[in-house]
Parts: sequence; structure tokens; C-alpha cells
Amino acid sequence: MNAATPSDPRIGLRQALQRNPGDAFAWILLAEHELDHGDARAGEEASRRALSLQPGHPEALARLGRAQWMQGQRHEAVASLSEAARNAPYHPGIAVWLAHALEDAGEAEAALQAYAHAYSLAPDEPQLAAYLLAWRRKLCDWRDLDGLAKQVRDAVNAGRAAVEPFAFLSEDASAAEQLRCARLRASALAQSVRPMPPAPAAMASPTVRLGFLSNGFGAHPTGLLTAAMFEQLRRQADIEIHLFALNRDDGSTIRQRLQAAAHVLHDVSMRPHAQVAEAIRNAGVEVLFDLRGWGGGGAPEVLAMRPAPVQVNWLAYPGTSGAPWIDYVLADRFVLPQSMAADFSEAVTWLPRCFQPSDTARAVPPAPSREACGLPERGEGSEGFVFCCFNNSYKLNPRSMSRALAVLRETPGSVLWLLSGPGDADNRLRAFATSQGVDPNRLVFMGKQPHAEYLARLQLADLFLDTEPYNAHTTASDALWAGCPVLTRPGSTFAARVAGSLNHHLRLPSMNVNDDTTFVARAVALAHDPQALAALRQELAQRRADSGLFDMAAFATHFAAIAQQMAQRHRQGLPPAPLGHG
Repeated sequence: MNAATPSDPRIGLRQALQRNPGDAFAWILLAEHELDHGDARAGEEASRRALSLQPGHPEALARLGRAQWMQGQRHEAVASLSEAARNAPYHPGIAVWLAHALEDAGEAEAALQAYAHAYSLAPDEPQLAAYLLAWRRKLCDWRDLDGLAKQVRDAVNAGRAAVEPFAFLSEDASAAEQLRCARLRASALAQSVRPMPPAPAAMASPTVRLGFLSNGFGAHPTGLLTAAMFEQLRRQADIEIHLFALNRDDGSTIRQRLQAAAHVLHDVSMRPHAQVAEAIRNAGVEVLFDLRGWGGGGAPEVLAMRPAPVQVNWLAYPGTSGAPWIDYVLADRFVLPQSMAADFSEAVTWLPRCFQPSDTARAVPPAPSREACGLPERGEGSEGFVFCCFNNSYKLNPRSMSRALAVLRETPGSVLWLLSGPGDADNRLRAFATSQGVDPNRLVFMGKQPHAEYLARLQLADLFLDTEPYNAHTTASDALWAGCPVLTRPGSTFAARVAGSLNHHLRLPSMNVNDDTTFVARAVALAHDPQALAALRQELAQRRADSGLFDMAAFATHFAAIAQQMAQRHRQGLPPAPLGHG
């Protein structure tokens, strides 16, 4: 497949510009299409040509900012988009792109203002409401949260808005609503992407060539979860591993391990979507696993081109893709029970174990002192007891925080240890604690740490209090690995059942509770009973060793068997169908 297809609007624009290179508007249109096709460099070039003809044109500046943003030039993107916004102060689309750029540049509160400005310009536009809602969640700014959430959910249920499915996972929506949201997004994307011709029939070979597409092949949650699994998968007979990295080499140890584990690691960072799809097709991948889905930094356009005959949603996006180009979703019976399968567009494939792998090579260094972490010393009763929740700030919604603060009210002298959020998120959480009758000084915040130092600190935490509807995922795995029990209330969506799946497969069912009242009571009881907590932590240590949850050799064996079944069905000309047993 060529980089441009016969229906590609870039062809006509390029021809028109050869005839009339002074048409600034045509250069702007070309820049837009180049960016939509993932070609940031070409988009930048076209934007600059337009600006040379019409300096300061806001639409050209906006495309230039988008191109710079896509290339990781964060401050340059902010500068270009800020100028565009000044030149077109009533343009909601430019305000949104400025907000995106400010977000990535670490200017969290300025991004909030930009999202709010965009929404104020078009308050009936649910996509703008969704952007503002997601960023307010990130900054723990819960003003009008219910109103924004209702606007977004109503629009999704009425089929009026293709909002971002990843952000929608944080809403109190059902699995059926998540499917509607994902289908709307997939339908919108399908209108701009032309699939590749069908892949040639696979050779009658015992070897199955597997591809994995992600922007997380490095010191990233995806890399941290998968490194040990890939090392074991490399030992499986008749399996060939191809990693397609949308992210540049970050020089991390995890990236080095992934490079060594794969038969080939293809660096496809900064390539246009069509070139990434061609790389996958040229590698002869038979089963392609999408390890990003609708999450930021992924490439759903590549999957929509159908570079592989079998395509699978796995690991990083905890929900249905809603996309006709994704054949299977890889799960387990706890995180995705049969009762939820009807709300997934994919054929469900169940592993006979937890769907989430773990890095069993994670070293846990000695813990630092409590004083160094801002934690109180342990005393009598619940004095100095450390509850923790290191989930990202967008998961800390009013309900989850109210529940955690209810625990603090019943455990005098205890603290809640949280991951420091962006902007003024920490101060907003302190203010919320005050409103709930809890001394804000009982909230302790930890800045982001290198992974080994983070694991070391986790040893100081007594009990992890989970959130919903979006659980701890990698964070829960880290806590359990470091010996900190995780208390969770499994919900009715995939994203709300991941921590529960870890506990289930760890054979610690007592840490999965059915309601908020039981959640609070269980946490409080453990804080007041040192012997019960010690017994639980000892049981966790034993289950970590013998439950199989962290057995990556067995995981790789089961994974390889499932992948071979998928490939075999395709070779036999059979459509995707549910696979795996309980």
C-alpha cells in the first residue's frame, strides 16, 4: 500500500498547489490532512508554507502547533497555538488544541482555563464538555462534575457525540454505554481511513508471527507489565515476537529488556500511520495485539487499516474497542465475565488466569524512613497507620475520596498517602478533606518517583484503598508485589474489575468487597487490629509465591496457546469466536 491511496484528498491538494502554490488556504487544508494521516513533518511544512503567504493566520498557526505537538515539541506548540488563540479568540477548536498542548507542557491550570474557555464558546458541544470534564477530573476540580457528566453521557446514549472512549471509562457508565461510546468513535474514524488490501494467506507454517503495537515500550506501565512476559514468551516454540514501538527509545532498562526479548523491535515512532501499517504488513504479522487502544498516544488509525489478518485488544485499554477492525479482546473470567460479553464488540478470549502480566524481575529496594516520606511514626491502635492510593488523580472522584475519608475519620492518627497530582490538585483534595471533617494534614502526597524508589516506598504503606469506577491496574500489581494488600470493590465494567481480578487470582477474596459500607468497615477493622493486618500481609506473601498470579512462564504458555488458536481459526477460514475456558 502506498502512503497515499486513490481516495486520499492530499493527492488533489498537491496537484492544485503545483498549479497555484500561492493558495494559502489550500496549504492549510493540506496540513490538516497530513496531520490526520499521522505525518507531522509534512503537516509542519505545509503549515509553514501557508504562514509564509499569510503571516499570523490562526488556522495555519493552529496546524503548525498541532504538528509541533505531535513531534513532542511542547513549548513550541504552546507558542504557536497561543498566537493562534490570540488571533482567533472565539475559535473553540483552537482553544482545545491550545489546552492539549498546555496539558502536555505541564501547564495544568492554564490548560484548565483553555478547556473552560473552549466550552464557554460552545456549551452545547458535548465533545468540548467531555474535554473539560476529563481535565477537571485530572485536577480534582469537581465543580459541576455531575452536570458535565450528564451532558456527555446523554450525548453518547443519543448517538450525538464521538467523545474519547478512554476518558469515558472514568464515568459512572455501564459496559453497554462504554460500547456505544467506543462504536461512535470507531465509526467517526472509519470515515477517514481506508483499509489495506487483505493480507496474503498465511503459509502453512507451525510458527505464528505475533505483533504488538504500543507507545509504552519503555519505562511506562505497559513496558513494566510486559517485559518479563515477553522474556518468557520468547522461549515458547513456534512463536515469533515483533514489537512495534510508537515511542522513541527512552534508554531505560525496560526498553533494553524488551529489545532483547523480541525477535525484532521495530521503531516506528514519528512515522505516518500508513508507514506503520506497512511495517506491520511487511513483517508478516499474523496476529496483532493492540496494547494501547483508545488511550492517548496510540494509533487506532493503523489498526483501522487492517495490517494484520487477526487483531486483538489487550491490556492497556480496559474496555471494548467498539471497532470492527478488532477481532478479539483478551481477558479473564473475573475481569470480563460471560454476563458482560454482549457489551463487547470483539469475540472474547479468556485466559485461564489473570489477563494482566507482571514484571517478576522488579527489585524492591529497602524502604526509606517514614520521616523522609513525610509519614508519621507507628504508634498504638491506628496511630501512624498508612492507607495509600497511588492511582492517577483522574480516578480520585468524589465518591472514592469520600469513602477513603470516611475510613480516616474512624481511624484516629492514620494518614492517606496519595500520588501528587498536576497543578493545584493536591490543594483541592486538602480542601475537600476539610469539607468532610478531616484534617487536611492527614493527606500526604508523594511526587512521582523512579519505579524502584516507588516500590521501596510502597513497603511503608499498610493498606491500599482502591477507587472506582476506574480501578488501580499496574498500580495494584505494584502494591501487591511490594507486599501491600489492595482493598477494592469490583464494579460492573472491565476497568472497575482489574484490581478485583488480581485479588481473585491471588486467592485473596476477602479483599474484594460488595459495597461501600463493607469497604469502610474492612479498612477500619484492619487498621485497629495489628495481628489481623500482619496475618493478611503474611498470607499475601505466601499467595504471591504460590498462587500463579506472578508465574510468567505459565502466563507465556497460556498466551502462546491462545494466540495459536486465533491464528489457526484464521488459517481455516473461520471467523473470530469466543475462545478459552474458565
